[in-house]
Formats: sequence, C-alpha cells, structure tokens
Amino acid sequence: MGIKERQERDREAVSRAILDAARDLFVTEGYQNVSIRKIAERIEYSPAAIYGYFPSKDDIFFALAEEGFRLLGDPGSEPRRAQLEKLPPVDRVHANFWRMYEFSREQPQYFALMFLDRSVPRISREYERFAFGVAVMRLSERLAPGENADHLASDVLNLTLAGLKSGIILQSRTADCPMERPVADAQAS
Repeated sequence: MGIKERQERDREAVSRAILDAARDLFVTEGYQNVSIRKIAERIEYSPAAIYGYFPSKDDIFFALAEEGFRLLGDPGSEPRRAQLEKLPPVDRVHANFWRMYEFSREQPQYFALMFLDRSVPRISREYERFAFGVAVMRLSERLAPGENADHLASDVLNLTLAGLKSGIILQSRTADCPMERPVADAQAS
C-alpha cells in the first residue's frame, strides 16, 4: 500500500471516529449540548483538527442523517423496491411504516438523532407529520412491563390502515402535505 492510500485510509478512519463520537454525544447529551470541542475531546483530537474534516457541527449532523437515511432506505435492496411497487397503495404504506419501525429497533441511535431530537437542524418537513409513537415509547422505555413493542407497533399500524381504508377525513390536514389526497386517489396511483 502506498503513502497516498494509507493517508486516505487514515483520513476515513478519523472521519468515522468523528461521526461515531458525535452520534453518541448527540443522542446521550442532546444536539444543543454538544460542541465541536466536546467531540474533539471524545476522540482526543483538537477542535481545529475536526474542522479539517467538517466545517461545522451542522455538517457533522447532516453527514450522520445522510447515513441514517441510507440505512433506513436500504439502498442495496432493489428486489424489495420492485416488490413494493407491485403492492396496492395501502399495502405499500403498511410496508413503509413497518420498515420505519424496524429501523427504530435496528438503529436506535440514528432514529433518535433523526426523528426525536427537536434541536437538530431541520431535515425535511414531511417527517414532522408522522408520529413514531411506539418507536419513541420503546426507545424512551415508556412501555408497560411485559408489553410487546412489536405487537403494539403492528396493532397501531393496522388500526391506522383500517382508518385510511374506511375513507375517514383527517382533521389535521395541511395544504402542503402529500398524505392529503383522498384514499381513492392514492389507490388509483
């Protein structure tokens, strides 16, 4: 291995250490309570060295959010995507919501960072419309003793879909929400 390859590998390792330390700190202490200095102390580097990799704390967060969305989307799963496209719209909604819940179990730190911490920079308005209640209850250890989070998540999802199938009109609609289309329109797509 040449010097250039080793330097690149070392740079990637430091970048990974920064991201891992920042993710842990953001989740345990809250985004607002973490500084570049605190991240630097965690990995035993100077704050100036961190700035050589990421221009700001926000840039570190966005790099972590990008990783999280890649993990959530499971980009290597082209067959899964093709299967989803063949499903009726309500079944697609079910599959996508269940994937979100599974993501909260598989990657709790990314989930917490991306969806629970209100102090992080804004990612996208669409995600504010969804309540990830069961995942939040599980991660914050607010389930009743003996309560099965998987069963509860499945029940919540099935009840939500039953409501959508019934054609009820949502009272909390906003003008720019993609979920606003009536169920009949969504089934036609």
